[in-house]
Amino acid sequence: MKKSLIALASGAFALGAAEFVMMGILPQSAHAMQVSIPEAGHFISAYAIGVCVGTLILVFGRRVPPKRLIVIFMILIIIGNLLSAASVNAPMLILARFVAGLPHGAFFGTATLIAKSVADPGKEAKAVSLMITGQTVANMLGVPAGTLLAQYLSWRMTFAALSAWAVLTLFLVMIWVPDIAAIKDAGIAGQFRFLRRRGPWLILGAVFLGNAGVFCWWSYVSPWLVTVGGYPAEIVPLLMMLAGFGMVVGGLAGGTLTDKWRHAGTAALGQAISGIGLLLVFLVPGSMLSTGLFTFWVAFGLFFISSPQQILMVEAGKDGGELIGGAAVQVAFNLGNAVGSIVGGATLAARNDYHLPALAGVPFAVAAVVLLIVYSWRHETHTDALQRMRQIHSAEIGSTPEQA
Repeated sequence: MKKSLIALASGAFALGAAEFVMMGILPQSAHAMQVSIPEAGHFISAYAIGVCVGTLILVFGRRVPPKRLIVIFMILIIIGNLLSAASVNAPMLILARFVAGLPHGAFFGTATLIAKSVADPGKEAKAVSLMITGQTVANMLGVPAGTLLAQYLSWRMTFAALSAWAVLTLFLVMIWVPDIAAIKDAGIAGQFRFLRRRGPWLILGAVFLGNAGVFCWWSYVSPWLVTVGGYPAEIVPLLMMLAGFGMVVGGLAGGTLTDKWRHAGTAALGQAISGIGLLLVFLVPGSMLSTGLFTFWVAFGLFFISSPQQILMVEAGKDGGELIGGAAVQVAFNLGNAVGSIVGGATLAARNDYHLPALAGVPFAVAAVVLLIVYSWRHETHTDALQRMRQIHSAEIGSTPEQA
C-alpha cells in the first residue's frame, strides 16, 4: 500500500470516526446536553449540513493544489473536534459539529482525485477503496473506542482523541502525499458544467435516497441494539466493531468489483443488500443473534457502494469539475444522513418502536436501487464493440488462421 494512500486513509479515519461516533455516544451526549434522544439527532444532522456547506471550499479553492487542500481540511478537523469536546450546551455542540463537518465532503472529493492519480493503471477503484478503508476502519475500531471512552471516562475525551489523531494525520500528509498539480481551472461556473447532464443527478439521487434509508435506522442503532437486541449497553462498542468490520469488507469488495464490472451496477447491488437488510430489521422480532447479523449486513451494503459512486462522480466531472464531483457524493451522502436521522427520529417520537425507523427507510432504499439500475441501463450498456469488429470477406471464410 502506497504511503500516500496510508496518509489519506488516516484522514478518512478521522472523518469517519467524527461522523459515526455520535451514534455510539448519543445517549451520553444527550444526557450531558439535557436533551432527549430524538432531539440529540440534531447533533448528527448538524455534521451533515456542515459537509454540504463545506463543499464551497472547493468552489473557491479550485486553483489550490490538492495536497495543500488536504492540509487545510485537517486543520478544520482539529478545530471542529476541539470545539465539540469543549461544548457546554446543545447549541454550542450543534455549532461545533457543523464546523467538524465542513471539511468532510471536500476532503473525500480531493482524496479521491489524489488516489486515482497515484494508482496503478486499471486499479483506480481499488486505490479509492483503500483510501475509504480509513473511514470503514474508523467504524470498526475508532467508533467502538470512542464509545468506550464515553462510557468509562467522558464523551468529551472522544472528540479530544479525534483532534489528536488529526494532528498526527496532518504530519503524515505533509511528508507522504505527493504534490499534484491543481485541476484544470474551468472557472466557477465551469466546475458545475457536468451537472447539466442527467447521469450525475441519477447517481446523486441514488446516494441521497440510499443513505436516507439506511440512516433512518442507523442513526439510532445504539439504542436499537439495547432495546430490541437485548444487549447490555456495555456490549454496544463490540457490536460497533462488528458493524465496522462489515464496512471494511463491504468497501474492499465493492472496490474490487468496480474495477471488473459496471460501476453503477456494483452500486445498485450494494444498495439492494442494504435495502433487504432494512426490511429484515423491521420484519424480524429481534434477538441477540439477528440484531448482530443485521448490523453487519446493513453496514456491509452501506460501504459496498462507496467506491463505485465516488469513481462515477469524479469521472463525470472531468475537465474541471473532478473535485466538485467527488465532493458531491459526500454532500448527497450527508444530506441523506440528515434527512434519514430526522425521519427516523420523527418515527420514534410518534411511536416508540425501534423497528419502525427501518421500515421508514425501505422506500428510500428501493428508489435508490431503481435510479442506479436506470443509470446502468442507459449509460453502461452501450460500448464501441460493434464499431471495432473487423469485417470478414467471403474469400476469408474457410481459410486457415495463417491465411486469414
